[in-house]
Amino acid sequence: MTTPEPASPSGRSRPASQVLWSLAPSVYIPSLLEFSGLAALMPVIPLLALDLGFSAWQAAALTTIFGLTSFLGPIPAGHLISRVGARSALVVTGCLLVVANVIAFVVLTPAVHDGAAPVHRVALVVLLLVMATNTQVWQLGRQAYLGTALPPMMRARGMTLFGGVIRIGQVIGPLLGAVVMATGSDTGVFLLFAVTAAAATVMIAVFLPPGEAQLGPARPRGRRPARSPARRTLNRAVLARMAVVGLGITPVMMARVNRPVIVPLLGAALGLDSVWISIVFGLSAVLEILLVIPAGTLMDRHGRAAVAVPCAVLMGAGYLLLAILGTAWSEQGQSLALLALLLPSLLIGIGNGLGSGIVMTLGIDVSPVHDRTRYLAWWNTMLGAGRLAAPLVVTGVALFAPITVAGAAMGGLCLVGGAWLARVLPRVTPSGGTRAR
Repeated sequence: MTTPEPASPSGRSRPASQVLWSLAPSVYIPSLLEFSGLAALMPVIPLLALDLGFSAWQAAALTTIFGLTSFLGPIPAGHLISRVGARSALVVTGCLLVVANVIAFVVLTPAVHDGAAPVHRVALVVLLLVMATNTQVWQLGRQAYLGTALPPMMRARGMTLFGGVIRIGQVIGPLLGAVVMATGSDTGVFLLFAVTAAAATVMIAVFLPPGEAQLGPARPRGRRPARSPARRTLNRAVLARMAVVGLGITPVMMARVNRPVIVPLLGAALGLDSVWISIVFGLSAVLEILLVIPAGTLMDRHGRAAVAVPCAVLMGAGYLLLAILGTAWSEQGQSLALLALLLPSLLIGIGNGLGSGIVMTLGIDVSPVHDRTRYLAWWNTMLGAGRLAAPLVVTGVALFAPITVAGAAMGGLCLVGGAWLARVLPRVTPSGGTRAR
């Protein structure tokens, strides 16, 4: 069963802007609220961990909890959503997210100011696990809902806008977190996240229609039915298609994960202080946000390869340029050092902006309509493995070579991924102006 394109009372299809605007209170605004709170919390986790008595490497390792859940969490999240429906799953996990953040504030604030005990360190780990797991349910639930609610002819624009909302939240969140921490309480970001999650949960409960993610008949409770030969054949075909597409898009995911690691480390190696490095990140983020709507329109009109290939190639070229300029201009003065970081970062930002929502769009494209949530869980698990492996690539290279070599390695992987996507995407994803197959 496919979802028909929303129509006006007169029977004619509604403009894309009206369709997207109708999804704002149920998807886009709650997503902005949630990702703003999460983005405010993430930079503070290592600092809070140090205050609670974790060592530096242990504090850094805590952030991998979110990477682990992106690999291990999608399939259980998919089972939950398939059983109870998207809205119920999102509301329940949203409430848990609010409770976890309030408990974190109440339990950890005295420990930060008056001294921490081992129980406080254990509490931080448990609470982060709860937050990371619930966040996986939220991400998968909204992706599955958008795959149903968006007409195929404007799927890329809707998913790209979702990716753009995430990026805006990642810009707004740290600014809100800085305002909260300026009051003198680092743990105040937990309350900030609780407030944004509570507002998002209320909007989902009010505006998200029930049962939208369940496209087929509800699965009966009890013993799982035996899979038919046709279903097993379908599963093998879908997994093969996911593997073919994932092989090309995974380098892009790895480049995104590693950018907040490689760029600051190279900036420090060039002698730049944190202020200039932050400015470079800010300028790159502005470019990404400006490209959100054009990228979605380009994908819907000319096909996925028209965006995915330039995204991978530009990011690859940016990383290679970062390695070249970082080596050539490393001792040529502050101005050239800044340019050596800024120019490649802008190129990477353009590529990343073009790819806003591309991973989620491809996940919808390669997933059958029936039982889509389960197939999307497979897709997200596959890419979660790439996210988890990404820091290991940089770590492994940096053990034996300068950080510029790690940047060159990421650039090479992205170029190879772009060449692969150019070959396979026209065969397995919608071409411009056609409906999803």
